[in-house]
Amino acid sequence: MEQQTRVSLLGSNLDSLSFQETISKIEAMIEQGGPAQHVSINAGKINLMRNDPSLRSIVNRAALITADGQSIVWAAKYLGCPVPERVTGIDLFRELVKLAAEKGWRPYYLGATAEVVEAVVKHDQQLYPDLNIAGFHHGYFSEDESLYVAKEIARTQPDLLFVAFSSPQKEIWLDTFSEVLQVPFAMGVGGSFDIVAGKTKRAPLWMQRAGLEWFYRFAQEPVRMFDRYIIGNLRFLQYVWGEKRRNA
Repeated sequence: MEQQTRVSLLGSNLDSLSFQETISKIEAMIEQGGPAQHVSINAGKINLMRNDPSLRSIVNRAALITADGQSIVWAAKYLGCPVPERVTGIDLFRELVKLAAEKGWRPYYLGATAEVVEAVVKHDQQLYPDLNIAGFHHGYFSEDESLYVAKEIARTQPDLLFVAFSSPQKEIWLDTFSEVLQVPFAMGVGGSFDIVAGKTKRAPLWMQRAGLEWFYRFAQEPVRMFDRYIIGNLRFLQYVWGEKRRNA
């Protein structure tokens, strides 16, 4: 990555790039042949990194690190290292699938249930008939099977790998098997497969623009998401305020 795009925020590296600049960087990575890992950060991931030095190391050495959450954009501006805009994981995923069809890149889909990943592959193949899909595999395999799965992915020689695991599993798995996979560009896409497959719904556009996607998710499952979004967001705000005071 070009050094002038990379800043430091709350213990995490971050590439200060717009959506289109991010796409351009990924195109260059694919052309160069990688392997390269993309990581997106949000308030929850910053919280995880604070207590997990191993995860922090994985994130900070990734080839591309973008701001998925609006909280990161706000915090960066408040702390004096602004980033142009959010680069949401699902929007990046959808744009890369479109580009793959146009440019002849071969994507591989990994994660979610067998039913969901098959639905995503079917959806994308229907949406983009020219899309040459390298392969797909569900995410319900054991740790002992991981090496076999990674070797099978490598055998198909994809240009892009989309991994629909939760954090920090996706970051750790991609980092662990990067040398086996040898994929030019790999990224975690979290729950994007579930959204594309219609299993879950994304927040309305006005909530996305207002940075309230987290609240939409919380409203759907308030009990399960209380710690992640209410306690977690308060903890993130404490980190931001603490950093501001230290730099004052």
